[in-house]
Amino acid sequence: MFADFKIAKYEITLEAGEEGLHLPAYKGSTLRGGFGTAFRRIACAQPKSPCSQCLLKSNCPYAYIFETEPPPDSLVLKNYDTIPRPFVLEPPLETRTFYGPGERLTFHLLLFGRAIPYLPYFIVVFRELGELGIGKGRKKYRLAELTAVNDLTEEREVVYSGDNQLVRNFDLTVSGRDVLNYDKTWEQNVLSIDFQTMTRLKFEGRYVGNVPFHILIRNLLRRLSSLYYFHHGVMPNGNFQEIIKQAEKIRTVSEEFIWVDWERYSSRQDTRMNLGGVVGNVTYEGELAEFMQLLTLGQFTHVGKGATFGMGKYQVRFE
Repeated sequence: MFADFKIAKYEITLEAGEEGLHLPAYKGSTLRGGFGTAFRRIACAQPKSPCSQCLLKSNCPYAYIFETEPPPDSLVLKNYDTIPRPFVLEPPLETRTFYGPGERLTFHLLLFGRAIPYLPYFIVVFRELGELGIGKGRKKYRLAELTAVNDLTEEREVVYSGDNQLVRNFDLTVSGRDVLNYDKTWEQNVLSIDFQTMTRLKFEGRYVGNVPFHILIRNLLRRLSSLYYFHHGVMPNGNFQEIIKQAEKIRTVSEEFIWVDWERYSSRQDTRMNLGGVVGNVTYEGELAEFMQLLTLGQFTHVGKGATFGMGKYQVRFE
């Protein structure tokens, strides 16, 4: 169903400057907010003009990455102002709040479909952001290294090194077809999922406090199909209703969730946003093989609201 879905994953290593880095326990908003500001500063031709009023928005890297709008002839989501962003900034799970001078912070960047060729912009922006500073007191850092990673083959290649500031071209892209080939031998009928960052899943207009399997699959189908259509130019051809019907047959064996409240300030919208979600784990049982492509792709794309901040990160475990 998502055979041509493309994912590029990069491990980014920052080195704290001489004053260290003071960061919140959950670093997703800090990385995403500072990055968006720096990206607009570098890529935007008319920084004082809203993207919606800019004549250059159809050819602007910033508008595409951060303020993507559905095209006028869109067959889906055409009544929405924005569509899913083609990237995820995946913060580290560690909760330490201070990195001393020279200490390193590692996180991941994931790009999808048409956003993958924009990687050089991301490298330049992360270098620029290091000079602007992040976190409390806007402390500086150095972009030490950016490494391409393929989680399926476990290959790794250094794309950028801060020591020589050279950029090398390595393609370790994962496709939906790769996932299908990787998953085809998985026949387990029991699996567990650890929701590692706050996860906001909607069902019937409300955010849920636990995760029945069909709700997870509904949200994955919504996110993956939107990313596929808008950032790959491909309309999924699966029977969603039948997939959901089969998902409703999967049983929850055990679950343990807590709701974690989180608030962030959006400078673009000039408002505080409540973005809490569930964290915990759940074990499912049933005919799971047909869902493995969705579940594996979702580990890269995350699921639910706030994915660009690193929310909705989960890991599949087999019992």
